[in-house]
Amino acid sequence: MNILLVEDDPIIADVLTITLKDAGYFTILAGSIHDALEEVSLNEIDAVLLDLKLPDGDGTRFARLVRAKREKQLVPILVVSGNNDVNDRIMALGAGADGYLAKPFDKHELLAHLEAIIRRANGHSSQVIELGNLAIDLHRKTVSVDGKVVNLTRKEIEIVNLLGVRKGAVLSKSSFLNHLYGGRDEPESKIVDVFICKLRQKLQNAGMQGAMIETVWGQGHKLVEDTPTESFQ
Repeated sequence: MNILLVEDDPIIADVLTITLKDAGYFTILAGSIHDALEEVSLNEIDAVLLDLKLPDGDGTRFARLVRAKREKQLVPILVVSGNNDVNDRIMALGAGADGYLAKPFDKHELLAHLEAIIRRANGHSSQVIELGNLAIDLHRKTVSVDGKVVNLTRKEIEIVNLLGVRKGAVLSKSSFLNHLYGGRDEPESKIVDVFICKLRQKLQNAGMQGAMIETVWGQGHKLVEDTPTESFQ
């Protein structure tokens, strides 16, 4: 997943970038409101980490401008700021931020907040997404069938996580590649079909029922409920 980090302090930006990379995220860095708005318009962003003190204004202006663009309303925004005043929190949340985390903070707390706003933005209140006997734990990054963890590669888990978070939505090959590689050294798009084929086979061998990865020809793939059809004699 791509995280837009809006931070003008290079030291803090480096620390946060490493933290996000270790957690499996790709980071796009912007040092100003102007640059951040440009990145949001050009790239597929899954969440924003937003500092408030930026060279060209208060970070809340970025939140207000993003929320004013209807197509970008669902991009979750987590403010990470050295300001811990209650008025700053109220202003940030009122401007459209989905969460507020005051510096200094533990990296695990940051990741927990980030995961939570991404889940909520996609309509999931729990860290575990269930469909049939399939359970996708977004925090632990595990996939289980009937309570038994399925042995998947890291990229296969990332694919299932993306399908789970966007459950029911058709995801294009470019969306998968962006999620897996973050726009860096992407292989040919046909690799997505290979990943999906192997993933389907592993989940079916594990006994997955009530869920399926459906291919929408010419568009992409989606995770949907698999209801058995009734037969009439």
